[in-house]
Amino acid sequence: VNTMVAPRLTPGGLATQYSSAGHFDLAPDQALVITLPVTDAPYLGFQLGSLWYVSLDYINHQTSLNGTQAQADPDGKIRIVVAERNPGVTNWVETDGHRKGFLQFRWQRVSRELTEADGPTVELVDAGDVPTRLPYYESNRISTEDWRARIALRQKLIGDRMVG
Repeated sequence: VNTMVAPRLTPGGLATQYSSAGHFDLAPDQALVITLPVTDAPYLGFQLGSLWYVSLDYINHQTSLNGTQAQADPDGKIRIVVAERNPGVTNWVETDGHRKGFLQFRWQRVSRELTEADGPTVELVDAGDVPTRLPYYESNRISTEDWRARIALRQKLIGDRMVG
């Protein structure tokens, strides 16, 4: 619980796809800080799902991030905060009312074998301690207005994809 496995070739998946999975069990006052280095993989995807592996509401909530959407820190690492309560950071991934669920990363078209060093590390923290667990917290912050704009853009892009 509240951990993820090292990246491994996706069983039965693409020959150049690696995955890392785990599951969360968070109280409303807890958060996971997930850290991984930026790689040269053309596609990185992270998502949450229910215990039945059903995607959470990715249209109206940020329950997933891809490599383009995720903010990388100056040290070359991506830090994602999984929590119910908004920590006020760009890489917040919302549990959307689910106390338990799955966590999954996918890297596609990798140029080399991924190892444990490429994989996520997960830290369970009190939600109020998130600012002290993000070394670039000040540059990770996002205003309520900018968050709303981010969700509105998400809705538009998904809508365009569904009808186009």
